[in-house]
Order: sequence, then C-alpha cells, then structure tokens
Amino acid sequence: MSRVTIKDKTFETSISAAEIQEHVKALAERINHDFEGKNPLFLAVLNGSFIFAADLMRELTIPCEISFVKLASYQGITSTGKVHEVLGINEDLTNRHVVIVEDIVDTGRTMKQMVESLGTRNPASVSICTLFVKPEKLQEHLDIKYAAFSIPNDFIVGYGLDYDQQGRNLKEIYSLV
Repeated sequence: MSRVTIKDKTFETSISAAEIQEHVKALAERINHDFEGKNPLFLAVLNGSFIFAADLMRELTIPCEISFVKLASYQGITSTGKVHEVLGINEDLTNRHVVIVEDIVDTGRTMKQMVESLGTRNPASVSICTLFVKPEKLQEHLDIKYAAFSIPNDFIVGYGLDYDQQGRNLKEIYSLV
C-alpha cells in the first residue's frame, strides 16, 4: 500500500484505480439496461463527482444528457450540516428521468434535500447514483439505486474526492490513516 500526505494528514491506498473502473463499468451496464429508450438527464454534483461522472458517461451507450449542480456542505474533513446550492439547475425537468451523480453519500442530508428539491420540478423519476455510500453513517432514508461501493465511515480522498480542495487528482482512493 502506498501513502500520501496532503497538508497535515496522511492517507493510505484503499481502492485501486482498476477496481474503481470495474465498478463504474458495472454501474453503467445497469443504467444502460434500466434506462434503455428513456434519454435520462444526469445531474452531476460538483466538485467531487466530476471524475466519476466523466468515466460513467464514457461507459453509457444510451442516449442521455448531463448537467451540473454545485452544492456545498463540507469544510475541511467535517460536514457543516448545512447544504448550500451554489450553482443551480437550469434544465426543465418535467417528465424527465433524472439521475443524480454523486461522489459520496454519508449522512444522506445533501441527497435528501436534492431529491426533495428535484421532486417539485415534476420529473418522471429521480434516481441516485453514487460512487460511495457509508451505510453506518446514513441518517436519512434514501433509495440509492446505484452505488459502486459501500465503505466504512473512513475519510477518503482521490478520484475527485478532496481534503480541503487537495487530492482530487489521485487515481486511487486513499483512506485517512
């Protein structure tokens, strides 16, 4: 296992780049099957999901669209507990199949708020697609249809996830030591 230091913290490799790609491809196959003939709109939550969203999109074979929303709820390694929409959704969601693409779902507060907000815009459906979910940290009941990994309640960086805006460029996932 390799280690990296980001600012004042040390992280150790926990998931390889190859394993991430396998899981992303498997998710894309499920989505291709489930949304065949439906032209879904993928809403990627910035900043963390941008690498995951790009890799997922390259594996999709169905007609689809992507847009981005920016939400903020973290400061350093701690959730503030408050979700702020920084960059909003401009698309008409009426009768659209919407797939939220998120990097990680831990407490579920951000996702719950987003699903509720999207629901007021008359979509045909809203699905959650996340790279990581932390089941033991979930505080909200969510129907997470597409999750690449269930992980313990560790703080992780890499593949788009950051520690204080650093480490997003790492190809593997690293856990805080």
